[in-house]
Amino acid sequence: MLLPGIFILLAAVQIAYALCFFRRIFSIPPAASLPAKERRPVSIIICAKNEAQNLKQNLPLILSQRYNNESGVALYEVIVVNDASEDNTAQVLKDTEQRYTNLWDVIVPADAVRGLKGKKYALSKGVAAASHDWLVFIDADCAPSSNVWLEKMVAPLSAGKQIVAGYGGYHQDRGLLNAFIQWETMHTFLQYSTYILAGKPYMAVGRNMACTKQAFQTAAASPTWNALPSGDDDLLVSIAGTPDNVAVVCDNIAFTGTKSKATWAEWISQKQRHLSTGKYYKPEIKRLLGLYGIAHAGLWISFFALLFSDHVVFAIIIMVIRCIVYWVLWGQVAAKLGNRKMIFLFPLFDIAWMVYNFAFLPYITWKDKKNWK
Repeated sequence: MLLPGIFILLAAVQIAYALCFFRRIFSIPPAASLPAKERRPVSIIICAKNEAQNLKQNLPLILSQRYNNESGVALYEVIVVNDASEDNTAQVLKDTEQRYTNLWDVIVPADAVRGLKGKKYALSKGVAAASHDWLVFIDADCAPSSNVWLEKMVAPLSAGKQIVAGYGGYHQDRGLLNAFIQWETMHTFLQYSTYILAGKPYMAVGRNMACTKQAFQTAAASPTWNALPSGDDDLLVSIAGTPDNVAVVCDNIAFTGTKSKATWAEWISQKQRHLSTGKYYKPEIKRLLGLYGIAHAGLWISFFALLFSDHVVFAIIIMVIRCIVYWVLWGQVAAKLGNRKMIFLFPLFDIAWMVYNFAFLPYITWKDKKNWK
């Protein structure tokens, strides 16, 4: 009876996570509006390394935000940090600056003496050049979903929050890789957003987040900040986030979107970089995330083992209950994030996530990815 007992325990742990954390996704309020008289100036910061084509395509959308004062004057600047690009980034920025007076570029030469690793150095230059205390971060390959994206993302700052975590999705395309990336991104958002709502913030995504300059400086002053060349988004929330100072924005007019990686090799390299940050989370968060991953993997492994035992009917009943809870939950989240098409693949991706955790275990636990591009 040892294996059936373990199976029941793991199923209980999974359902407990759904009830204690993930159900909170439905309590995220609609993105607030910010009247013109309450708006404060904002600095949008973009770090770019060989992003000429993406900047040419996305900068006009970022620079077309309806975030003005009562007189109709734009209340935001866009700062692009050109981090030693070798393509046509400089020319694209020069041409675009002639059309937009609130666009600035900061050039980081290839031979710059860097006191910080990777993207952190470029980011520090962008923040140093920022004129305003409210900061918004978006990647060069991302586009906002609407012209009120900026207003929605900074509204919680006006309400006293220090950090705002948004949703950065990927454009839907054909193929199993794109579908899994959509699911994994949704699943990640479900985790970090509901942890924030539970008072346990640990990450956000740098392609759609906002914070005060004070929060950024608090994170940058930590010894952990320079442990990796990337991970600025996760570390900022992990270091400067508190149970009360982080907000979540989940509204389709406040999303950002980008193109997903085209090959499994490119995606694996990207995930190695993203997951390297996890080992620097607070101990409590590492325990919670670790227990969730172990319970998920252990549940499926023990379920498959029980299929070849005298407890097969019992195992199927318990697993059906667990899957109904999770697949209904994921279905609602997918609808909320505009990804209904992936719903029929939930059984496959549920199992695939177990393989995902085993495959990336070295980067989750001890290895670091040494570059950000």
